[in-house]
Amino acid sequence: MTDTTFVIDLNSDLGEGFGPWRLAPDDDLMPLISSANIACGFHAGDPRIMEHTVRQAKELGVGIGAHPGYPDRDGFGRRTMSATPDEVRTDVLYQIGAIAAFCRSAGVELQHVKAHGALYNHAVKDAAIAEAIATAVKQFDPHLIFFVLPGSELEAAGEAAGLRLAREAFVDRGYLPDGSLVPRSRPDAVITDHAMAVRRMVRLVREGVIETVDGTELHLKADTICLHSDTPTALEIASAIRAAFDEAGIGVRPVGESRG
Repeated sequence: MTDTTFVIDLNSDLGEGFGPWRLAPDDDLMPLISSANIACGFHAGDPRIMEHTVRQAKELGVGIGAHPGYPDRDGFGRRTMSATPDEVRTDVLYQIGAIAAFCRSAGVELQHVKAHGALYNHAVKDAAIAEAIATAVKQFDPHLIFFVLPGSELEAAGEAAGLRLAREAFVDRGYLPDGSLVPRSRPDAVITDHAMAVRRMVRLVREGVIETVDGTELHLKADTICLHSDTPTALEIASAIRAAFDEAGIGVRPVGESRG
């Protein structure tokens, strides 16, 4: 279909490798998404990978975002660390600057910031950490789009800072009835079935509803939906979603463009 009634951004976390090692099929995923959250070197990524990922995103018209996390390479940024809000603020500011340098070199604008892993999950419930991240974004560039979980402290902090928000839903993660994500320690945390992922996302975009793990319906407003690149079936899910969205009249484009 060429006529689109609905528009959504499809984002993924990319550039999460070290040297010759790559976590996910980034080069195959990039053409299927509209925004890329690029690792900034703390939880993953190195200067060569960062530059390559930024340049590939530019070539394909994919919106570029900084993906700052805790300085935890061994734990891939998925372990909560003991850090003061000011340490979080300066760490996030540092990481945004790293990606922005490669954007400047490539002649492309930085579109957004999305916290990674444990930092994101910590800020969802901790107002001080959320404020620290939002402050770093505002200090760097108040026009950047701030990715947040709806109903979270991240959302509240972004609103208080006067940032442009993109409320995010997750393609491959289970939801609890309160709107939070199922912890990764549980077996129902990650959705790998591409047919299930497609059904959930088409309904979410068209109706603003997603089914939680206990079968209840959660009303959710989303400007962007995230597919984790390290989900084992990420490539199959991405391909199936793009085909289903096209069939359903759902356009996919960078959140900066879709928001005007």
